[in-house]
Amino acid sequence: MLIGTAGHIDHGKTTLVRALTGVDTTHLPEEKKRGITIELGYAYAPLPGDAGGGRMLAFIDVPGHEKFVPTMLTGAAGIDFALLVVAADDGVMPQTREHLAILQILGVARGAVAITKCDRVDAARIAEVEAQVRALLAPTTLAGVPLFAVAASGADHFQLDALRDCLHAAALAEPAHAVPPGAGFRLAVDRHFAVAGAGTVVTGTAYAGRVRVGDRLVLARGDGFTREVRVRGLRVSNTPAEEGYAGQRCAVNLAGIEHGAVERGDWLCDPVLARPTDRLDLRLTLLADAPRTLGQWSAVTLHHAAGQAQARLALLDDALEAGGLAPGRAALVQAVLDRPILACWGDRVVIRDAAGRITLGGGRVLDPFPPARHRRRPERLVLLAALENADPAARLAALLAAAPYGIDAAELAAAHNLEASAWLATLPAGAVLAIGTARGTQLFNPAAWAQLGERVLGRLAAHHEQFADEPGVERERLRRMAVPQLASPVFLALLEALLAEGRLARAGSAWHLPGHTVELSPADRERADSLLARLADGRFDPPWVRDLAAATGFTEADVRRLLRQLAARGEAFQVVRDLFYPAATVAELAAIVADLAAQDESGRIRAAAFRDRIGGGRKRAIQILEFFDRVGYTRRVGEGNRRAHLIRGEPPVLPGT
Repeated sequence: MLIGTAGHIDHGKTTLVRALTGVDTTHLPEEKKRGITIELGYAYAPLPGDAGGGRMLAFIDVPGHEKFVPTMLTGAAGIDFALLVVAADDGVMPQTREHLAILQILGVARGAVAITKCDRVDAARIAEVEAQVRALLAPTTLAGVPLFAVAASGADHFQLDALRDCLHAAALAEPAHAVPPGAGFRLAVDRHFAVAGAGTVVTGTAYAGRVRVGDRLVLARGDGFTREVRVRGLRVSNTPAEEGYAGQRCAVNLAGIEHGAVERGDWLCDPVLARPTDRLDLRLTLLADAPRTLGQWSAVTLHHAAGQAQARLALLDDALEAGGLAPGRAALVQAVLDRPILACWGDRVVIRDAAGRITLGGGRVLDPFPPARHRRRPERLVLLAALENADPAARLAALLAAAPYGIDAAELAAAHNLEASAWLATLPAGAVLAIGTARGTQLFNPAAWAQLGERVLGRLAAHHEQFADEPGVERERLRRMAVPQLASPVFLALLEALLAEGRLARAGSAWHLPGHTVELSPADRERADSLLARLADGRFDPPWVRDLAAATGFTEADVRRLLRQLAARGEAFQVVRDLFYPAATVAELAAIVADLAAQDESGRIRAAAFRDRIGGGRKRAIQILEFFDRVGYTRRVGEGNRRAHLIRGEPPVLPGT
């Protein structure tokens, strides 16, 4: 069981831990000189008798000075049991209140109180302080925890043995930390040092998963630093071990990294969890005694695990209309951080003012990878409500129901630190549709997937009605027309599913409804072939409609009609009015565009370079490039001398068609 001390400076936390364990947790010369705790201290004591089974009590001794609250937050994150220390001579003091508030924010609901220095006061004063403490704890989750009057130094220790027995009993009753199947290992590094003959050692509290000697993990931080490491050795609660798991204090001997490359706040974790984020969607609660209301874009300091970052808060729900987040109230917020961190769903955060002097509140991470735009849309708020489900199966079902464009399985697994396949197995058969793409797997509610298909078909039907002479719509253009929010690989999978069902057809790169086709009579077919031959002979400078009419004796209206019918069949393409290119020539031009893009470092295609390749004038080169923009193969960027085009989709004619 991991026990964290809490309380005001000079209330005897370190002395109490030494009396309970025999270990002096102060180790810095400055701490011994000044008689205060500055850094985190650690002590371990075995549980007595066979009932202990080799288990240990692990103590984290935190500093009580207001200047070292960030250090206290690092130590308190992840503790199981709070030991609140209040000196009998001082009673409840400011840091008593602030530390208690932090324990509530971090969700610590088990604990005990030690009234220290009882040898310095009389029984009436002890009773008075006990009453103060009970009144302080009454509105919290620690209401009713046992209180012990102790004197950690001197011959008369009052109830020190009773306190020790209480801690032993709590540890023996402590249920083992659940380690969900597939949960990756996460340890927040709060200390690091080098050991002669062993190398780099990092210590911290394991947040999730299991670690074993020989495992390969990464040491990662939010700025993108990652280093693959191997677990050379392991100590759990200061005892050599082959395995450690969530909730334990671990010291991990690492191979593959120098001690100087490690920083406090780094994460030792499974590689899939090393995904930095500079935004967090939170359910944030402001303390009842917070000094002010937090308005839109309030600046705060956000503490998470063993690290911290400056942040601005974007209010997402009714708190914005109410004029801000008032003391004692809760709201959905997005924290926009000044530097990336690593976080997962359910992680606790503490919010202090921008100067880091006052604790304002805290909450839980709902989404570590939220969008920067449209964060207040109703559908987004529905999804955040789904994320507040504590039960994983209910949360996943609610997420799928609230995600019309699906959920990336890899991102979902990283955000929640749960193996996707094991998580999906908790849902009823047929409740989720897994769509495999070139970039991974996207998860859908089957009804949402079907609805996306109907939107695509409906948009195509409208397009065919308006542009009957076009063969269909190129894939990326169709995505932007119908479902721009859907990722390109997933959209392709949707089209291919509709194609396999016979509800969609394809001519070259143009997607169309099966009934959308243009048939030519034998006589028109013969005339059309002669027109295509003349267009092909012109290669990159084909004849205009008027020239074809003069050469063939057809009327301009007949030539124009036939060429538009050929365009509807995908055999020709209209670049500008009355200028058509056969499909084979368009394929050549598209290949030239791809070649020019490959030759340029930034992938840009410039009109001058394209003109030189096709041997025509600048005006014609621009016309062709703008045609490629129109059909979704390229997009224009820049103006004037910096004007260019970038490839963004498929060519209108696929190779070999």
